This record gives sequence, structure tokens and C-alpha cells, in this order.
Amino acid sequence: MFLSDDFLLTNDWAKTLFHNVAKEQPIIDYHCHLDPKEIYNNEHFTNITEAWLGGDHYKWRLMRSCGVPEERITGSASDFDKFMAWCQTVPKIIGNPLYSWTHLELKRFFGIDLLVNEQNAQEIWDRANEKLAQADFRRREIIFNSNVKVICTTDDPVDDLAYHKKLAQEENRFKVLPTFRPDKALNIDKPDYADYMAKLGEVAGITIATMSDLYQALDSRIDFFHAMGGRLSDHALDVLKYEAADEATLNSILAKALKGDGLTDAEIHAYRTAVLVHLCKAYHDHDWTMQLHIHAYRNCNTRMFNQLGPDTGYDGINDLSITIPLQKLLDAADQTDSLPQTILYSLNPNDFDVLVALMQCFQKDGQNKLQLGSGWWFNDTRDGMRRQLTKFADGSVLHNFVGMLTDSRSFLSYTRHEYFRRVLCEFVGEIVEREEAPEDEELLGNLVKAICYDNAANYFKF
Repeated sequence: MFLSDDFLLTNDWAKTLFHNVAKEQPIIDYHCHLDPKEIYNNEHFTNITEAWLGGDHYKWRLMRSCGVPEERITGSASDFDKFMAWCQTVPKIIGNPLYSWTHLELKRFFGIDLLVNEQNAQEIWDRANEKLAQADFRRREIIFNSNVKVICTTDDPVDDLAYHKKLAQEENRFKVLPTFRPDKALNIDKPDYADYMAKLGEVAGITIATMSDLYQALDSRIDFFHAMGGRLSDHALDVLKYEAADEATLNSILAKALKGDGLTDAEIHAYRTAVLVHLCKAYHDHDWTMQLHIHAYRNCNTRMFNQLGPDTGYDGINDLSITIPLQKLLDAADQTDSLPQTILYSLNPNDFDVLVALMQCFQKDGQNKLQLGSGWWFNDTRDGMRRQLTKFADGSVLHNFVGMLTDSRSFLSYTRHEYFRRVLCEFVGEIVEREEAPEDEELLGNLVKAICYDNAANYFKF
């Protein structure tokens, strides 16, 4: 039976744990890309296309693989025509998690239990749009009705966080907290770096001319984010290198970049290393959690990047070695006892063994300090989630895992938490069936509850 109550629950213990424990746990979405302005304005979606397909490069990639013209994906076609293109695509993607996710979203949010295909497209369009027009289908109501307690958005250090402040004052059903994402301050090789430094200096009240100035500006913004409830940072470390340099060399590198002069790879890596080490200490001092997202290979298709820009479905997976540079970064922070709580994600699942082994070298007395991040992006499939759970359990302490996140720009992606919880319960149930764990519902239930909710609440200190 398709998407029954026992969907993905292939053993009796999986069913018991999901229905008795996991199903009703609240959601902490500690990493996503929702726009706080959208959340605050709380408007209706125009139609199911806006809610379902807008900005969703997961779906766009599959549509391209099925030969859908770009006009009907990101182009000038009507919303209904784009919706129809997705309905024509879905029957072809059995085996891809989006087949399950698409139907799960339709069923959970709209109460529509129809197969997504060309024949049912008009009825789905009409029924879904009717629901979206109702008062309880505005952005904030979708969040509340999904049992979400905390959302952590992804925010630039120069952001004024005005909408976070408004939400904190006016929304008491759930929290929307900022996450410090200083990628632009690290990307010294980008053409707009000097302009960004001017903006950062302006909001921090500092003219940035030296590394000391830069550190003061970043520290000032971290203080501001902390005052606004921020407790996490996030970094896109697509390529991770470690290159130590003295202060005079770093000041020289910064001066070159501010003038627009070209930099060598070694200079770029030295600058990024120094800023990351400084930020580690700042996060540690604020008792924050640092998230490192490693090994995305972005904008692989130059022609389409020039046409559509970033985050449109043309990214891949990198396969560079990370063991030595990551060890050096963690060790540099740890030598001064300033390594913050850290979650390590890699887009390349071949890195999981490396990350688990390395993170165990930096755990600290009295703290569960380092984590292997959840199955991210190309890994948030059933197989990817199970692989991450297996590696975490094999090499560390599964009971400490902070669980799933959406990493999404979609307000309808909370069903991914349900999907993950079903996979988790199946995984734990299989351990019991192999007689590697006792048939103890309290023991197993505590494990599942911790991973679904409690650990995130405690680890991030919300």
C-alpha cells in the first residue's frame, strides 16, 4: 500500500517506536533557508506552484532530467504550465525520494490522496489552491500547524535582523532565530569582497584596514546576533585548506584584497584560515554551535550559471581530501581551548568515516562537543540517512545525535522530518531484530525521542 500509516516501517519495533514516540515530537529546524521577511509578512501563497516549485532546485534537476524545457521550470511559462510539467515528471521518478516527498506533502498539508500525474493535475491544482486560500494556510500557520517550535534561518553578518526582532515581539507560538553565516567575509577571492568589507565596517562602526579591524567588526556582529537569540553559525567550506601565516603577512593580504589586487591560492587559504580560527574562539566564547558544510562543488555549469545564477540546480559533490586541513583547523582552536561545539557535514558520503574518526579526537570532558551532521542535500535520501546513522552509531554515540533539519527554502518541507523519523525508527528496529539491543520500549523510546527533539533543544541551548 502506498504511503500507508506504516510507510517505511518495515519491522514491528519500527512501527511501535514511530507511532508511540517519534510521530508526535515537535520539530526544531535548526538549519534552513527560509526568508524571515516572508515568515513575518505571513502572506498566502498565490498557488501550489509558488508553494511547491518556487526555488526548489531538487525538483528542477529532475524536471531537466526528464527533458522539460527550461521555460517550464524557471522561465516565462505560466504557473499552471510549470505545475503541469512537474505532474508529468513525477510518474517517472519512482525510486527517487522526491516521489515519496511529493505525495507526502500533498497528503499531509492538503489532505489530497491522489497520485501526482497529468490526469489528476487539474483536480490537484484546484483542491490545493482552494486550501492555500484559507487563513490557516498562510506561512506562519503552516509552520505552527507542522508542530515547529524553533526555526533557525541563515543570515549574513551585515543583516539588521529587523524581521527576527518583529517576530520575537509578535509571534509567541514558535521562535525564529538568526544563524551567523559569514561566507562573504571569508571569500576574499570574490570580486565584491572590498565592497562587502565596506558594508561590514559600516554596520559595525569600524573602518576595516587591518585584520584586527576585521576581527573587531565580526565580533561586534556576533554580539548583535547573540543578543537577538542567535546560537549557531554556519559556513559553506566548499574547499577546505589550512595555511598558517603571521599577522604582518595577513595584513598585507588584506590590503591587497581591499585594493582589488589579485591573490595567490596560498594567500587566500592563509586569510581564510586565520578568520576561521578567530571565529572558532568567538563562537566558543559565546557558547555557540559552529556548523561546517564541506565539499559542495558549486556552479558546475558555467553557461547555466550565467543564465540563472547560483542555487538553481547546477551544483555537485567535491572529492578532495579533508583529513589534514580539518584536523589542523580543529586542533588550532583546541590548542587554546577555544573549539566550539561543532557539527561536521559533508556532501560527499565517502567523508563520513573520516569525519567520525576525527571528531572523536576532539570530544571534551563533560561535553558532547562534536557531531556528524545529518544527511545533507544529496544525502537526505533513505539510503543517505541510513548511511549517516550507521556511521554515527559505528564510530560515536548515536544517542547524542541532534537529528534532522530541512536545509530548505520551502514551507512545505517539514514532512522531511517525518520521513527521517520513519527511517530512524526502521534503523533502530533492525538493531533490535538482529538482537543487538534489548526489546525494551522505554530504553528504545528514549533513544528515538532524544534524536527527534530533546538533543537539539539541549545541544543548542534554546
